[in-house]
Amino acid sequence: MVSKLFKSTGYGMLIIISLLLIAIVISAGYIMLRSKGIPTPLRDENGEIIAGSLSEKIFIEINGYRMGMVIKSKNINNPVLLYLHGGMPTYFLNASYPTALEDYFTVVWWDQRGCGLSYGKIEGSSIPSELMISDTEEISKYLISRFGKEKIYLMGHSGGSFLGIKTASAHPELYHAYIGVAQISNQLESERLSLEYMIQKYKELGNTKMYETLSKATITKESGISYEYLKIRDKAMHSIGVGTTRDMTSVVTGLFLPSLLNREFTIKEKINLWRGKSQSGVSWMWNEVVTTDLSKECLKFEIPIYFFHGVYDQTVSYKLAKGYFDLIEAPRKAFFTFENSAHSPVFEEPQKVKEIITGEIIL
Repeated sequence: MVSKLFKSTGYGMLIIISLLLIAIVISAGYIMLRSKGIPTPLRDENGEIIAGSLSEKIFIEINGYRMGMVIKSKNINNPVLLYLHGGMPTYFLNASYPTALEDYFTVVWWDQRGCGLSYGKIEGSSIPSELMISDTEEISKYLISRFGKEKIYLMGHSGGSFLGIKTASAHPELYHAYIGVAQISNQLESERLSLEYMIQKYKELGNTKMYETLSKATITKESGISYEYLKIRDKAMHSIGVGTTRDMTSVVTGLFLPSLLNREFTIKEKINLWRGKSQSGVSWMWNEVVTTDLSKECLKFEIPIYFFHGVYDQTVSYKLAKGYFDLIEAPRKAFFTFENSAHSPVFEEPQKVKEIITGEIIL
């Protein structure tokens, strides 16, 4: 009777719409409450702020551009690590995947030009790599001066590894060592290998729809990466655990929602995070990344070089990274394989990262 009344009067649809609006308002209010934009202090086991620790979000001008960064350290006398993100800043993932880098580094999560805290309109089709390297150089000099260090450590992840290894080559005087996480070498070939892998994997899984969609995509030296591939790439990778992390099966639940719920960024900063992501092909030199083979031009280094790579990584090829590493000449080098990681060993296996860094890299 009630059901018939709802159908005849439209009250049922009205109630459904009202409940949806209430849910949206509640969700929006909850997100607002979690968007104070104040960095969380580092505390000891008793809940007290650790003496000599640092937890801040700052903005400085570099090469005429306003740059933002989060700095975390349990002891500001520790070595300084500058972290270079890839297609988007990933500091917010610390809430879900604590890296504990701040335990043994003063770690600087810098948002590069056009991204996240450093969001701004990018003119032209891409940012010249020379400018991005100059930004990294100036940020490094700022950190060296501020924390009274002779040199700092440099870590590049994914797209940030392309920028990182070029900067390490150009300005070795600034760094104790370079750490490449999911190190890019020949990204066009990496994408081709990944497409080949996923086509076979989805065929084995019996997922006809995804198999057919990926089979229509093309990646060649002549035509580059097709739109058909790019629009399905992230979903395809995450659905089978070869994307950001092994256990992250969705960009929405794994990246988007955690970014909205992070307490250390304002609503505007969260919006800018995704606005920057939408133009990341411009903001971190995507065109140059997919047309460069580093194994043919960036091989000799004056500082130690270390690579961290997950065996399940399909975002950046493990095989190609290992092949590139074997060609490198450096005073000291080491390749560390992470057996339980996909694209983000620092987030996926933080204890192993700590053991390697404190035992073999920080000398």
